[in-house]
Amino acid sequence: MKNLVILALGAAALFAADFVAEGDRWWAHIQFLADDKLQGRDTGSEGYREAVKYVAGKMETLGLKPAGTSGYLQAVKFETRQLVEEESSIAIVREGAEEVLDRQDATQSSRADLAPTAEAAMVFVGYGLRVPEAKYDDLAGVDLRGKIAVYVNSTGALDAPGPVKSHVGAASERWAVLKAAGAIGTATIANPRPRAGTAGGRGTATAGTPPGPASPDAAPDAAGAGAGGGPGGGRGPQKAFLLADPELQESVGQKVAITITRRGGDKFFAGSGHTMDEILKLATENQPLPKFPLVGTVRTKAAVKRETLEAPNVAGILPGSDAKLKDEYVIMSAHLDHVGVGRAINGDTIYNGAMDDASGIASVLEIARIMKESGAKPKRSILFLAVAAEEKGELGSRYFASRPTVDRKHIVADINLDMFMPLFDLKWIEVQGLAESTLGDTIREAAKEYGVEVQADKEPDQNRFIRSDQYSFIREGVPALAFKFGYQFGTPEDKIFHDFVRDRYHKPSDDLNQPVDKASAAKFNRIIVSLLERVADSAARPQWKDNSFFKRFAK
Repeated sequence: MKNLVILALGAAALFAADFVAEGDRWWAHIQFLADDKLQGRDTGSEGYREAVKYVAGKMETLGLKPAGTSGYLQAVKFETRQLVEEESSIAIVREGAEEVLDRQDATQSSRADLAPTAEAAMVFVGYGLRVPEAKYDDLAGVDLRGKIAVYVNSTGALDAPGPVKSHVGAASERWAVLKAAGAIGTATIANPRPRAGTAGGRGTATAGTPPGPASPDAAPDAAGAGAGGGPGGGRGPQKAFLLADPELQESVGQKVAITITRRGGDKFFAGSGHTMDEILKLATENQPLPKFPLVGTVRTKAAVKRETLEAPNVAGILPGSDAKLKDEYVIMSAHLDHVGVGRAINGDTIYNGAMDDASGIASVLEIARIMKESGAKPKRSILFLAVAAEEKGELGSRYFASRPTVDRKHIVADINLDMFMPLFDLKWIEVQGLAESTLGDTIREAAKEYGVEVQADKEPDQNRFIRSDQYSFIREGVPALAFKFGYQFGTPEDKIFHDFVRDRYHKPSDDLNQPVDKASAAKFNRIIVSLLERVADSAARPQWKDNSFFKRFAK
Protein backbone atom coordinates (compact mmCIF):
# COMPACT_ATOMS: atom_id res chain seq x y z
CA MET A 1 0.00 0.00 0.00
CA LYS A 2 2.83 2.39 0.90
CA ASN A 3 4.46 1.87 -2.52
CA LEU A 4 1.15 2.61 -4.23
CA VAL A 5 0.88 5.88 -2.30
CA ILE A 6 4.41 6.88 -3.31
CA LEU A 7 3.69 6.06 -6.95
CA ALA A 8 0.49 8.07 -6.79
CA LEU A 9 2.29 11.04 -5.29
CA GLY A 10 4.98 10.79 -7.94
CA ALA A 11 2.44 10.65 -10.74
CA ALA A 12 0.63 13.67 -9.29
CA ALA A 13 3.86 15.63 -9.06
CA LEU A 14 4.78 14.81 -12.65
CA PHE A 15 1.32 15.74 -13.88
CA ALA A 16 1.22 19.03 -11.96
CA ALA A 17 4.52 20.33 -13.29
CA ASP A 18 4.79 21.78 -16.80
CA PHE A 19 8.44 20.99 -17.37
CA VAL A 20 8.55 22.63 -20.79
CA ALA A 21 7.26 25.98 -19.52
CA GLU A 22 9.36 25.81 -16.36
CA GLY A 23 12.43 24.89 -18.40
CA ASP A 24 11.89 27.97 -20.57
CA ARG A 25 11.65 30.18 -17.47
CA TRP A 26 14.86 28.64 -16.13
CA TRP A 27 16.63 29.21 -19.45
CA ALA A 28 15.51 32.85 -19.57
CA HIS A 29 17.63 33.58 -16.47
CA ILE A 30 20.64 31.97 -18.13
CA GLN A 31 20.05 34.02 -21.28
CA PHE A 32 20.54 37.16 -19.21
CA LEU A 33 23.37 35.96 -16.97
CA ALA A 34 25.43 34.32 -19.74
CA ASP A 35 24.91 37.03 -22.33
CA ASP A 36 28.07 38.56 -23.78
CA LYS A 37 27.00 41.89 -22.28
CA LEU A 38 27.91 40.60 -18.81
CA GLN A 39 31.45 39.81 -19.98
CA GLY A 40 31.77 36.56 -18.04
CA ARG A 41 30.70 37.92 -14.62
CA ASP A 42 34.23 38.10 -13.21
CA THR A 43 34.20 38.88 -9.49
CA GLY A 44 34.16 42.65 -8.93
CA SER A 45 33.56 43.50 -12.60
CA GLU A 46 30.77 45.61 -14.07
CA GLY A 47 29.27 42.43 -15.51
CA TYR A 48 29.22 40.87 -12.06
CA ARG A 49 27.51 43.96 -10.66
CA GLU A 50 24.83 43.71 -13.37
CA ALA A 51 24.29 40.07 -12.40
CA VAL A 52 23.93 41.11 -8.75
CA LYS A 53 21.27 43.67 -9.68
CA TYR A 54 19.40 41.06 -11.70
CA VAL A 55 19.35 38.45 -8.91
CA ALA A 56 18.47 40.95 -6.18
CA GLY A 57 15.70 42.35 -8.38
CA LYS A 58 14.22 38.90 -8.97
CA MET A 59 14.33 38.14 -5.24
CA GLU A 60 12.48 41.37 -4.55
CA THR A 61 9.88 40.65 -7.25
CA LEU A 62 9.28 37.22 -5.76
CA GLY A 63 8.70 38.77 -2.34
CA LEU A 64 11.62 37.13 -0.60
CA LYS A 65 12.68 38.85 2.60
CA PRO A 66 16.04 40.63 2.33
CA ALA A 67 18.71 38.61 4.12
CA GLY A 68 21.80 40.71 3.48
CA THR A 69 23.54 43.20 5.71
CA SER A 70 22.30 45.84 3.27
CA GLY A 71 19.00 44.81 1.76
CA TYR A 72 19.56 41.69 -0.32
CA LEU A 73 23.32 42.28 -0.49
CA GLN A 74 26.06 41.13 1.84
CA ALA A 75 29.19 43.18 1.17
CA VAL A 76 32.30 41.04 0.80
CA LYS A 77 35.74 42.65 0.68
CA PHE A 78 38.61 41.00 -1.15
CA GLU A 79 42.33 41.54 -1.35
CA THR A 80 44.06 40.83 -4.64
CA ARG A 81 47.77 40.04 -4.88
CA GLN A 82 49.91 39.98 -7.99
CA LEU A 83 53.56 39.08 -8.16
CA VAL A 84 55.80 41.77 -9.69
CA GLU A 85 57.93 39.42 -11.74
CA GLU A 86 60.81 41.74 -12.53
CA GLU A 87 61.34 42.33 -8.81
CA SER A 88 60.94 38.70 -7.75
CA SER A 89 63.17 35.66 -8.08
CA ILE A 90 63.81 32.05 -7.06
CA ALA A 91 67.30 30.62 -6.70
CA ILE A 92 68.90 27.45 -5.40
CA VAL A 93 72.09 27.98 -3.40
CA ARG A 94 74.68 25.24 -3.02
CA GLU A 95 78.17 25.71 -1.59
CA GLY A 96 77.86 29.46 -1.98
CA ALA A 97 76.89 29.29 -5.67
CA GLU A 98 73.49 30.69 -6.64
CA GLU A 99 71.53 29.18 -9.55
CA VAL A 100 68.71 31.54 -10.53
CA LEU A 101 65.62 29.75 -11.88
CA ASP A 102 63.24 31.02 -14.55
CA ARG A 103 59.53 30.43 -15.13
CA GLN A 104 60.32 27.25 -17.02
CA ASP A 105 61.72 25.85 -13.76
CA ALA A 106 59.49 27.23 -11.02
CA THR A 107 57.05 30.00 -10.16
CA GLN A 108 55.85 31.71 -7.00
CA SER A 109 52.20 32.08 -5.95
CA SER A 110 51.07 35.40 -4.56
CA ARG A 111 48.11 33.72 -2.89
CA ALA A 112 50.50 32.81 -0.09
CA ASP A 113 51.78 35.19 2.58
CA LEU A 114 55.09 35.67 0.73
CA ALA A 115 58.03 37.20 2.58
CA PRO A 116 59.97 39.95 0.74
CA THR A 117 63.07 37.78 1.11
CA ALA A 118 63.54 34.28 2.44
CA GLU A 119 66.14 31.52 2.46
CA ALA A 120 65.71 28.07 3.93
CA ALA A 121 66.71 24.43 3.64
CA MET A 122 64.40 22.05 1.78
CA VAL A 123 62.99 18.64 2.68
CA PHE A 124 61.08 16.36 0.32
CA VAL A 125 58.10 15.03 2.30
CA GLY A 126 56.40 12.79 -0.25
CA TYR A 127 52.75 13.83 -0.48
CA GLY A 128 53.03 16.06 2.58
CA LEU A 129 50.10 14.41 4.35
CA ARG A 130 49.42 13.56 7.98
CA VAL A 131 46.12 11.68 8.48
CA PRO A 132 45.99 9.98 11.89
CA GLU A 133 42.60 8.38 11.16
CA ALA A 134 44.13 6.47 8.24
CA LYS A 135 47.34 5.73 10.15
CA TYR A 136 49.20 7.68 7.49
CA ASP A 137 52.01 10.14 8.17
CA ASP A 138 54.47 11.48 5.60
CA LEU A 139 56.00 13.70 8.27
CA ALA A 140 56.93 11.03 10.79
CA GLY A 141 60.56 11.53 11.83
CA VAL A 142 60.99 14.54 9.54
CA ASP A 143 62.38 17.79 10.92
CA LEU A 144 60.60 20.65 9.11
CA ARG A 145 61.37 23.43 11.56
CA GLY A 146 62.25 26.57 9.62
CA LYS A 147 62.36 24.65 6.32
CA ILE A 148 60.58 24.42 2.98
CA ALA A 149 58.38 21.35 2.53
CA VAL A 150 58.64 19.97 -1.01
CA TYR A 151 55.81 17.61 -1.95
CA VAL A 152 53.77 16.10 -4.78
CA ASN A 153 50.31 17.67 -4.87
CA SER A 154 48.38 14.41 -4.75
CA THR A 155 46.89 12.12 -2.14
CA GLY A 156 48.85 9.30 -3.77
CA ALA A 157 49.28 6.31 -1.49
CA LEU A 158 46.68 7.39 1.07
CA ASP A 159 44.04 4.66 1.51
CA ALA A 160 40.90 6.59 2.42
CA PRO A 161 37.45 7.40 1.00
CA GLY A 162 37.32 10.01 -1.76
CA PRO A 163 35.81 12.83 0.35
CA VAL A 164 38.49 12.32 3.01
CA LYS A 165 41.25 12.44 0.40
CA SER A 166 39.66 15.56 -1.06
CA HIS A 167 39.67 17.29 2.30
CA VAL A 168 43.16 16.41 3.50
CA GLY A 169 44.60 17.07 0.03
CA ALA A 170 43.24 20.61 -0.12
CA ALA A 171 46.09 23.10 -0.10
CA SER A 172 44.73 24.94 2.93
CA GLU A 173 44.54 21.74 4.99
CA ARG A 174 47.94 20.54 3.82
CA TRP A 175 49.51 23.88 4.70
CA ALA A 176 47.93 23.78 8.17
CA VAL A 177 49.62 20.41 8.78
CA LEU A 178 52.99 21.52 7.40
CA LYS A 179 52.87 24.79 9.32
CA ALA A 180 52.13 22.93 12.55
CA ALA A 181 55.21 20.79 11.85
CA GLY A 182 57.34 23.95 11.65
CA ALA A 183 57.58 24.58 7.90
CA ILE A 184 57.81 28.18 6.69
CA GLY A 185 56.82 27.46 3.11
CA THR A 186 56.13 24.96 0.37
CA ALA A 187 57.44 23.90 -3.01
CA THR A 188 54.89 21.86 -4.91
CA ILE A 189 55.20 19.34 -7.71
CA ALA A 190 51.99 19.02 -9.71
CA ASN A 191 50.18 15.71 -9.69
CA PRO A 192 51.43 13.83 -12.78
CA ARG A 193 48.10 12.07 -13.18
CA PRO A 194 45.74 13.82 -15.67
CA ARG A 195 43.08 16.13 -14.33
CA ALA A 196 39.46 16.51 -15.34
CA GLY A 197 39.15 18.58 -18.47
CA THR A 198 42.50 17.62 -19.91
CA ALA A 199 42.88 15.97 -23.27
CA GLY A 200 42.15 12.29 -23.02
CA GLY A 201 38.83 12.61 -21.25
CA ARG A 202 38.27 11.20 -17.83
CA GLY A 203 41.20 11.71 -15.47
CA THR A 204 42.14 12.12 -11.87
CA ALA A 205 42.05 15.60 -10.40
CA THR A 206 44.82 16.85 -8.21
CA ALA A 207 43.65 17.08 -4.63
CA GLY A 208 43.48 20.70 -3.67
CA THR A 209 43.67 22.11 -7.18
CA PRO A 210 41.31 24.99 -7.93
CA PRO A 211 38.55 25.64 -7.75
CA GLY A 212 39.18 24.77 -4.13
CA PRO A 213 39.64 26.31 -0.77
CA ALA A 214 42.60 28.65 -0.46
CA SER A 215 44.97 26.97 -2.86
CA PRO A 216 48.21 28.92 -2.42
CA ASP A 217 50.25 26.64 -4.63
CA ALA A 218 48.21 26.83 -7.82
CA ALA A 219 49.26 30.07 -9.41
CA PRO A 220 47.60 30.16 -12.85
CA ASP A 221 44.31 28.73 -11.63
CA ALA A 222 44.07 31.23 -8.79
CA ALA A 223 42.87 33.77 -11.31
CA GLY A 224 39.94 31.62 -12.19
CA ALA A 225 41.33 29.45 -14.96
CA GLY A 226 40.48 25.93 -13.92
CA ALA A 227 41.06 22.51 -15.28
CA GLY A 228 39.78 23.31 -18.72
CA GLY A 229 41.91 26.39 -19.22
CA GLY A 230 40.69 29.95 -18.99
CA PRO A 231 41.61 33.60 -18.95
CA GLY A 232 45.27 34.29 -18.61
CA GLY A 233 46.42 30.69 -18.50
CA GLY A 234 50.17 30.63 -19.02
CA ARG A 235 50.54 34.38 -19.64
CA GLY A 236 52.50 35.17 -16.50
CA PRO A 237 51.65 35.99 -12.90
CA GLN A 238 47.93 36.20 -12.25
CA LYS A 239 45.99 38.03 -9.59
CA ALA A 240 45.27 35.88 -6.58
CA PHE A 241 42.09 36.64 -4.64
CA LEU A 242 41.77 36.37 -0.87
CA LEU A 243 39.19 37.52 1.59
CA ALA A 244 40.30 40.84 3.06
CA ASP A 245 39.36 39.68 6.56
CA PRO A 246 42.73 38.51 7.98
CA GLU A 247 40.99 35.95 10.19
CA LEU A 248 39.81 34.18 7.03
CA GLN A 249 43.16 34.11 5.24
CA GLU A 250 44.48 30.57 5.48
CA SER A 251 47.98 31.05 4.10
CA VAL A 252 49.24 33.12 7.01
CA GLY A 253 52.85 32.23 7.78
CA GLN A 254 53.53 30.74 4.35
CA LYS A 255 56.60 32.81 3.51
CA VAL A 256 57.49 30.75 0.44
CA ALA A 257 55.09 29.16 -2.09
CA ILE A 258 56.73 27.68 -5.16
CA THR A 259 55.35 25.48 -7.91
CA ILE A 260 58.05 23.29 -9.50
CA THR A 261 57.80 22.33 -13.16
CA ARG A 262 58.85 18.99 -14.58
CA ARG A 263 61.97 20.64 -16.04
CA GLY A 264 62.83 22.32 -12.77
CA GLY A 265 62.43 19.20 -10.67
CA ASP A 266 65.89 17.82 -11.25
CA LYS A 267 67.42 21.16 -10.27
CA PHE A 268 65.76 20.83 -6.86
CA PHE A 269 66.67 17.14 -6.53
CA ALA A 270 70.29 17.53 -7.68
CA GLY A 271 72.70 15.80 -5.30
CA SER A 272 69.92 14.11 -3.29
CA GLY A 273 70.26 10.69 -4.93
CA HIS A 274 66.78 10.99 -6.40
CA THR A 275 65.39 12.30 -9.70
CA MET A 276 62.22 13.96 -10.86
CA ASP A 277 61.43 11.03 -13.17
CA GLU A 278 61.71 8.60 -10.25
CA ILE A 279 59.34 10.64 -8.09
CA LEU A 280 56.82 11.21 -10.89
CA LYS A 281 56.77 7.52 -11.78
CA LEU A 282 55.96 6.55 -8.21
CA ALA A 283 53.33 9.29 -7.89
CA THR A 284 51.70 8.29 -11.19
CA GLU A 285 51.30 4.79 -9.75
CA ASN A 286 50.03 6.15 -6.39
CA GLN A 287 52.96 4.49 -4.66
CA PRO A 288 54.52 5.59 -1.36
CA LEU A 289 57.21 8.24 -1.83
CA PRO A 290 60.58 8.48 -0.08
CA LYS A 291 61.34 11.33 2.31
CA PHE A 292 64.74 12.97 2.25
CA PRO A 293 66.53 16.33 2.66
CA LEU A 294 67.45 18.26 -0.48
CA VAL A 295 70.93 19.66 -0.97
CA GLY A 296 71.35 23.41 -0.50
CA THR A 297 68.82 26.12 0.23
CA VAL A 298 66.16 27.92 -1.75
CA ARG A 299 66.40 31.72 -1.80
CA THR A 300 63.40 33.83 -2.81
CA LYS A 301 62.56 37.47 -3.35
CA ALA A 302 58.93 38.46 -3.76
CA ALA A 303 57.44 41.84 -4.59
CA VAL A 304 53.66 41.74 -4.45
CA LYS A 305 51.18 44.34 -5.68
CA ARG A 306 48.10 44.43 -3.44
CA GLU A 307 44.69 45.94 -4.16
CA THR A 308 41.22 45.70 -2.67
CA LEU A 309 37.77 45.34 -4.18
CA GLU A 310 34.23 44.43 -3.18
CA ALA A 311 31.76 41.98 -4.70
CA PRO A 312 28.60 41.15 -2.74
CA ASN A 313 26.76 37.96 -2.03
CA VAL A 314 23.00 38.15 -2.66
CA ALA A 315 20.55 36.60 -0.18
CA GLY A 316 16.79 36.41 0.23
CA ILE A 317 14.62 34.45 2.65
CA LEU A 318 11.36 32.57 2.30
CA PRO A 319 10.32 32.79 5.97
CA GLY A 320 9.40 29.64 7.86
CA SER A 321 5.88 29.12 9.15
CA ASP A 322 6.50 27.17 12.36
CA ALA A 323 6.87 29.17 15.56
CA LYS A 324 9.64 26.90 16.85
CA LEU A 325 11.48 26.22 13.59
CA LYS A 326 11.18 29.45 11.59
CA ASP A 327 14.46 30.79 12.98
CA GLU A 328 16.33 27.79 11.54
CA TYR A 329 17.57 27.99 7.95
CA VAL A 330 18.08 25.70 5.00
CA ILE A 331 20.53 27.32 2.56
CA MET A 332 19.88 26.99 -1.19
CA SER A 333 23.13 28.19 -2.80
CA ALA A 334 24.88 28.66 -6.14
CA HIS A 335 27.73 30.89 -7.32
CA LEU A 336 27.07 33.99 -9.38
CA ASP A 337 30.58 34.65 -10.68
CA HIS A 338 32.49 33.14 -13.58
CA VAL A 339 35.97 33.89 -14.93
CA GLY A 340 35.44 36.94 -17.14
CA VAL A 341 37.29 37.84 -20.33
CA GLY A 342 40.62 36.42 -21.41
CA ARG A 343 42.60 34.34 -23.84
CA ALA A 344 40.76 33.87 -27.13
CA ILE A 345 39.67 30.38 -28.15
CA ASN A 346 38.35 30.14 -31.70
CA GLY A 347 38.20 33.94 -31.73
CA ASP A 348 35.99 34.18 -28.63
CA THR A 349 37.34 35.94 -25.52
CA ILE A 350 34.22 35.94 -23.30
CA TYR A 351 33.94 33.07 -20.83
CA ASN A 352 30.15 33.20 -20.44
CA GLY A 353 29.71 30.46 -17.82
CA ALA A 354 26.25 29.32 -18.90
CA MET A 355 26.43 25.95 -17.17
CA ASP A 356 29.11 27.16 -14.75
CA ASP A 357 27.18 28.51 -12.99
CA ALA A 358 24.41 30.60 -14.50
CA SER A 359 22.50 27.31 -14.54
CA GLY A 360 22.72 27.03 -10.74
CA ILE A 361 21.66 30.65 -10.18
CA ALA A 362 18.76 30.17 -12.61
CA SER A 363 17.66 27.15 -10.59
CA VAL A 364 17.89 29.06 -7.31
CA LEU A 365 15.58 31.73 -8.75
CA GLU A 366 13.23 29.25 -10.38
CA ILE A 367 13.00 27.13 -7.21
CA ALA A 368 12.22 30.27 -5.19
CA ARG A 369 9.50 31.18 -7.72
CA ILE A 370 7.93 27.72 -7.59
CA MET A 371 7.83 27.73 -3.81
CA LYS A 372 6.43 31.25 -3.58
CA GLU A 373 3.79 30.82 -6.27
CA SER A 374 2.71 27.43 -4.94
CA GLY A 375 2.03 29.00 -1.56
CA ALA A 376 4.53 26.69 0.13
CA LYS A 377 4.73 27.15 3.89
CA PRO A 378 7.96 25.44 4.93
CA LYS A 379 8.35 25.13 8.69
CA ARG A 380 11.99 26.22 8.58
CA SER A 381 13.08 29.26 6.59
CA ILE A 382 14.73 28.80 3.18
CA LEU A 383 17.61 31.18 2.50
CA PHE A 384 18.32 31.56 -1.21
CA LEU A 385 21.97 32.55 -1.68
CA ALA A 386 24.02 33.66 -4.69
CA VAL A 387 27.68 33.86 -3.74
CA ALA A 388 30.69 35.66 -5.19
CA ALA A 389 34.18 34.43 -6.01
CA GLU A 390 33.67 30.68 -6.16
CA GLU A 391 36.08 30.65 -9.08
CA LYS A 392 38.68 32.38 -6.88
CA GLY A 393 38.60 29.65 -4.24
CA GLU A 394 35.04 29.50 -2.84
CA LEU A 395 35.59 32.84 -1.14
CA GLY A 396 32.08 34.30 -1.14
CA SER A 397 30.60 31.19 0.42
CA ARG A 398 33.52 31.00 2.84
CA TYR A 399 32.69 34.52 3.97
CA PHE A 400 28.96 33.84 4.29
CA ALA A 401 29.46 30.54 6.13
CA SER A 402 31.87 32.23 8.55
CA ARG A 403 30.04 35.58 8.79
CA PRO A 404 26.40 34.70 7.97
CA THR A 405 23.63 37.24 7.98
CA VAL A 406 21.58 34.90 10.17
CA ASP A 407 22.53 33.05 13.36
CA ARG A 408 25.21 30.57 12.31
CA LYS A 409 24.05 28.04 14.92
CA HIS A 410 20.67 27.94 13.21
CA ILE A 411 21.86 26.99 9.72
CA VAL A 412 20.86 23.32 9.40
CA ALA A 413 21.82 22.38 5.82
CA ASP A 414 23.25 23.63 2.54
CA ILE A 415 21.91 22.46 -0.81
CA ASN A 416 24.36 23.69 -3.45
CA LEU A 417 24.07 23.80 -7.24
CA ASP A 418 27.19 24.22 -9.34
CA MET A 419 27.21 23.20 -12.99
CA PHE A 420 24.73 20.38 -12.48
CA MET A 421 24.95 19.57 -16.22
CA PRO A 422 21.38 19.23 -17.60
CA LEU A 423 22.66 18.03 -20.96
CA PHE A 424 20.47 14.93 -21.36
CA ASP A 425 17.35 13.25 -19.98
CA LEU A 426 17.28 13.10 -16.18
CA LYS A 427 17.21 9.46 -15.14
CA TRP A 428 19.88 9.59 -12.45
CA ILE A 429 21.03 12.26 -10.02
CA GLU A 430 24.63 11.97 -8.92
CA VAL A 431 25.04 13.29 -5.37
CA GLN A 432 28.26 14.45 -3.80
CA GLY A 433 28.08 13.79 -0.06
CA LEU A 434 25.40 11.12 -0.43
CA ALA A 435 26.79 8.86 2.30
CA GLU A 436 27.96 11.59 4.66
CA SER A 437 24.71 12.75 6.28
CA THR A 438 21.00 12.04 6.59
CA LEU A 439 20.49 14.43 3.67
CA GLY A 440 21.46 11.46 1.50
CA ASP A 441 18.37 9.59 2.66
CA THR A 442 16.21 12.65 2.04
CA ILE A 443 17.36 13.20 -1.54
CA ARG A 444 16.61 9.55 -2.30
CA GLU A 445 13.02 10.13 -1.16
CA ALA A 446 12.69 13.36 -3.14
CA ALA A 447 14.09 11.86 -6.34
CA LYS A 448 11.90 8.75 -6.06
CA GLU A 449 8.85 11.02 -6.09
CA TYR A 450 9.81 11.91 -9.68
CA GLY A 451 10.95 8.48 -10.78
CA VAL A 452 14.65 9.40 -10.71
CA GLU A 453 17.37 7.17 -9.30
CA VAL A 454 20.14 8.47 -7.06
CA GLN A 455 23.78 7.47 -7.42
CA ALA A 456 26.94 8.31 -5.49
CA ASP A 457 29.79 10.26 -7.06
CA LYS A 458 31.28 7.91 -9.65
CA GLU A 459 34.57 9.80 -9.91
CA PRO A 460 35.52 10.64 -6.31
CA ASP A 461 39.11 11.36 -7.34
CA GLN A 462 37.82 14.47 -9.13
CA ASN A 463 37.36 15.97 -5.64
CA ARG A 464 34.02 17.55 -6.50
CA PHE A 465 32.88 17.30 -2.89
CA ILE A 466 35.32 20.06 -1.91
CA ARG A 467 35.45 21.92 -5.22
CA SER A 468 32.39 24.08 -4.77
CA ASP A 469 30.59 26.20 -2.23
CA GLN A 470 29.01 23.42 -0.17
CA TYR A 471 32.49 22.83 1.25
CA SER A 472 32.47 26.22 2.97
CA PHE A 473 29.40 25.13 4.94
CA ILE A 474 30.77 21.64 5.60
CA ARG A 475 33.82 23.20 7.26
CA GLU A 476 31.42 25.06 9.54
CA GLY A 477 29.77 21.78 10.52
CA VAL A 478 26.71 22.10 8.28
CA PRO A 479 25.58 18.94 6.42
CA ALA A 480 25.51 19.61 2.68
CA LEU A 481 24.92 18.10 -0.74
CA ALA A 482 25.89 18.95 -4.32
CA PHE A 483 24.64 17.43 -7.56
CA LYS A 484 25.30 16.44 -11.16
CA PHE A 485 23.06 14.80 -13.74
CA GLY A 486 23.95 11.12 -13.45
CA TYR A 487 24.76 8.54 -16.10
CA GLN A 488 26.14 5.03 -16.51
CA PHE A 489 29.69 4.49 -17.73
CA GLY A 490 29.90 3.64 -21.40
CA THR A 491 26.59 5.27 -22.33
CA PRO A 492 25.95 8.21 -24.68
CA GLU A 493 25.31 10.33 -21.56
CA ASP A 494 28.77 9.48 -20.27
CA LYS A 495 30.24 10.77 -23.53
CA ILE A 496 28.13 13.94 -23.50
CA PHE A 497 29.18 14.71 -19.93
CA HIS A 498 32.89 14.24 -20.53
CA ASP A 499 32.83 15.94 -23.92
CA PHE A 500 31.50 19.02 -22.11
CA VAL A 501 34.28 18.83 -19.52
CA ARG A 502 36.88 18.54 -22.27
CA ASP A 503 35.44 21.02 -24.78
CA ARG A 504 33.45 23.63 -22.83
CA TYR A 505 34.39 23.67 -19.13
CA HIS A 506 36.05 27.03 -18.37
CA LYS A 507 36.06 27.88 -22.05
CA PRO A 508 34.16 30.53 -24.04
CA SER A 509 32.06 27.73 -25.56
CA ASP A 510 30.21 27.33 -22.25
CA ASP A 511 27.74 29.81 -23.70
CA LEU A 512 24.15 30.09 -24.90
CA ASN A 513 24.90 28.18 -28.12
CA GLN A 514 25.05 24.67 -26.70
CA PRO A 515 22.50 21.85 -26.47
CA VAL A 516 20.72 21.83 -23.10
CA ASP A 517 17.77 19.71 -21.94
CA LYS A 518 15.61 22.47 -20.47
CA ALA A 519 12.71 20.20 -19.53
CA SER A 520 15.04 17.90 -17.61
CA ALA A 521 16.49 20.93 -15.82
CA ALA A 522 12.94 21.82 -14.77
CA LYS A 523 12.39 18.28 -13.51
CA PHE A 524 15.63 18.53 -11.53
CA ASN A 525 14.43 21.82 -10.02
CA ARG A 526 11.23 20.15 -8.86
CA ILE A 527 13.24 17.43 -7.13
CA ILE A 528 15.25 20.09 -5.31
CA VAL A 529 12.00 21.80 -4.28
CA SER A 530 10.87 18.50 -2.79
CA LEU A 531 14.22 18.07 -1.05
CA LEU A 532 14.08 21.56 0.45
CA GLU A 533 10.53 21.09 1.69
CA ARG A 534 11.36 17.75 3.27
CA VAL A 535 14.40 19.18 5.06
CA ALA A 536 12.52 22.30 6.13
CA ASP A 537 9.53 20.35 7.47
CA SER A 538 11.36 17.54 9.24
CA ALA A 539 11.14 17.58 13.02
CA ALA A 540 14.84 16.72 13.23
CA ARG A 541 17.77 18.63 11.78
CA PRO A 542 19.95 16.82 9.22
CA GLN A 543 22.77 14.97 10.96
CA TRP A 544 26.19 13.73 9.92
CA LYS A 545 26.43 9.95 9.81
CA ASP A 546 28.45 8.47 12.66
CA ASN A 547 31.06 7.12 10.24
CA SER A 548 31.45 10.38 8.29
CA PHE A 549 34.88 11.98 8.38
CA PHE A 550 33.15 15.36 8.26
CA LYS A 551 31.23 14.82 11.48
CA ARG A 552 34.28 16.29 13.24
CA PHE A 553 33.23 19.76 12.05
CA ALA A 554 29.79 19.60 13.71
CA LYS A 555 29.27 22.38 16.23
